[in-house]
Amino acid sequence: MSETAHTFKGAHGDRMVFHEMGPADGRPVILIHGLFSNAQVNWIKYGHAGKLADTGRRVIMPDLRAHGESARSHDKADYPADILADDNLGLVDQLGLGPGDYDLGGYSLGARTTARMLARGAKPGKAMIAGMGLEGLLDLSNRSDFFRRALEGAGTHEKFSSAWMAEAFLKTTGGDPKALIHLVSSFPAVPRAALESFDMPIMVLSGAQDSDNGSARALAEALPNATYVEVAGNHMSAVTLPDLGDALAGWLTP
Repeated sequence: MSETAHTFKGAHGDRMVFHEMGPADGRPVILIHGLFSNAQVNWIKYGHAGKLADTGRRVIMPDLRAHGESARSHDKADYPADILADDNLGLVDQLGLGPGDYDLGGYSLGARTTARMLARGAKPGKAMIAGMGLEGLLDLSNRSDFFRRALEGAGTHEKFSSAWMAEAFLKTTGGDPKALIHLVSSFPAVPRAALESFDMPIMVLSGAQDSDNGSARALAEALPNATYVEVAGNHMSAVTLPDLGDALAGWLTP
């Protein structure tokens, strides 16, 4: 099934892009990719979006600010706290989607963005938080510091170290380090009390070997209406394997 690209206005009026697959009259699901990735790599390349489209879903996949085909400003002022939630709450509004009219999910940074959107009042029918643990939502300073060091030390990391792997992945996706260095300072935590308000059905999905953002099982236990689903892989490999798309399609099929 073919993919089309569309533009929308970001929180500062910036030119943002979302990719779409599936029938225009299908129930919308918004999927948000992870840090250093983009919609093409996270959702389209390995067939996850196609599986959803084949079930009749309208799959909407934004490229986050500083990623993919969306705005890549090098001005720090364009990356205030919670800018990703601002951008994507704006996308929901611009698509004309009201409470319960759509589903919402994300992987890693996309999961954190999803959680921030929920904390600020987004009301999807169902949600997915993937590649994310409880600690990664409550206190993300360690991960933000890690990615900042990875970007600032580009070209100097020990081969096969975690920072070297992050830099290598960024090169494969064509990411912009000068934009991303500002973005990684814009991620707010999600207060534990806010998690209790996430009362829609939520799938917490994690690779079996993924503990990069803390415990996904603990996150599922902290949510009032969550289902924990484990798939094959670690934080990097889970998105390349068919299990993730199968689990997502199963969760979102009526």
